[in-house]
Amino acid sequence: MIYVISGPSGCGKSTLIKNLVSRLPGLQFSVSHTTRPVRPGEVDGQDYYFVTLEEFKKMKERGAFLEWAVVHGEYYGTSYEEVKKKQLKGDLLLDIDVQGAYQLKEKLESARLVFVVPPSYSELERRLRERKADPQEAIELRLKNAQKEILEFSIFDYLVINAELNSALGELQAIIVSHRCLLKRRQKEFRKILKSFHSGQAQRKKVGE
Repeated sequence: MIYVISGPSGCGKSTLIKNLVSRLPGLQFSVSHTTRPVRPGEVDGQDYYFVTLEEFKKMKERGAFLEWAVVHGEYYGTSYEEVKKKQLKGDLLLDIDVQGAYQLKEKLESARLVFVVPPSYSELERRLRERKADPQEAIELRLKNAQKEILEFSIFDYLVINAELNSALGELQAIIVSHRCLLKRRQKEFRKILKSFHSGQAQRKKVGE
């Protein structure tokens, strides 16, 4: 199953995803390509594949991206290769913006879209300023874009309000675990259980004879 995690910049998507991947086994993270500069503490190939604008455009021209968009003046994209490779290992999380979520909703009908939002506009502004990762003009642009993105809530399947990390993490985990418990996803496990019941019943009859 593919889960698209989206929301305004600063809502806490990355932190939630990192915690969730470490908590739930069989959960993979799809690393996106981007042209934006590396932030302190980020690792190429782990947080993003950091590429030049020229490299990104070449990938786009040869149809390498499942989705791509220009966000806050930088290019972001999810490659087909990354999704194909990671999906073989289990459930897959995609951290993408609202534009990318629109594209994936059209291409992958089975994907589940989760919208992560802050408890208020003022809290989002506080978080963006306190992380000190962007200059003033970049923060203003992200806040301006957030006011537009928040209005796109109707395309999503789930809403997670990230007011408190552990609570939001619990909600996100519940979404994924509930889908893992769907009967159609547990047929293989259930067939083994049914077989054990049939075997047990036959054994009891044999003993009764």
